Amino acid sequence: MPNSQDIRLANRLADAAGDAIRPLFRGDWRAEQKEDHSAVTEADRAAEAAMRQLLESERADDGIIGEEYGATREHAARQWVLDPIDGTQSFVAGRPIFGTLIALLQDGWPVLGIIDQPILGERWVGVIGEPTMFNGKPVKTRACRALEGASVATTSPHAFAEEDVDAYLRVVAKAYPKRPWPVYGGDCYNYGLLASGHVDIVIESGLKLHDFAALVPVVEGAGGTMSDWQGHPLDANSDGRVLALGEPARLEEVLEAMGGIDSQSSPEDPGH
Repeated sequence: MPNSQDIRLANRLADAAGDAIRPLFRGDWRAEQKEDHSAVTEADRAAEAAMRQLLESERADDGIIGEEYGATREHAARQWVLDPIDGTQSFVAGRPIFGTLIALLQDGWPVLGIIDQPILGERWVGVIGEPTMFNGKPVKTRACRALEGASVATTSPHAFAEEDVDAYLRVVAKAYPKRPWPVYGGDCYNYGLLASGHVDIVIESGLKLHDFAALVPVVEGAGGTMSDWQGHPLDANSDGRVLALGEPARLEEVLEAMGGIDSQSSPEDPGH
């Protein structure tokens, strides 16, 4: 379980990442294309390098799993999972709705998570068994009495496999029976908005561990729930199909609308 020193360290990691990102936002930076055709910028790499330096100095026995620099001590019971810029496409476009994600896993289960938006100065901190904090104050998800009328968000259904798009669109049809108007874009920022009571449902497909590990304690500490598309809790072995709800009572209704998805195949990471 995370202790107060872990929480302080996680906040310092977010501070270090933000210090590396802010000078480059809407500025001059270099970018490359990864094998999956997503972009990686020098801000991504500088932010992860800064966080890794802190962890190597203060948690030399813990594992590290990072989007840009891979895994170190990957069989350790405690693992820090880092996504320096979740939403690189938004960073590239100058949109301040990306975020730095920091998670601590214990035996493969997320027990601490941070969503940090370094440009807007917004930070959600989730710790298992404790209320989620937004800039130092507790937040709660909002009540959602029915799927119809719920606010549904996703980064982009274009990143989904074809069978996953159909499941997502079935939920949208139930939520917006008269005018389909879901929220698009946002990556990890959508989950912070859900934790703060502004969005009801987030649906994603093709995520990697670094994309979702930090989100779980944030959403669940605010009263919501996160699962895969079969309703199972998320851990290091989850297939990347992710569902977040501010109102846990809506889970069965959403899963029924999705129609049940085969978990044996998973699309490639869309570069979140």
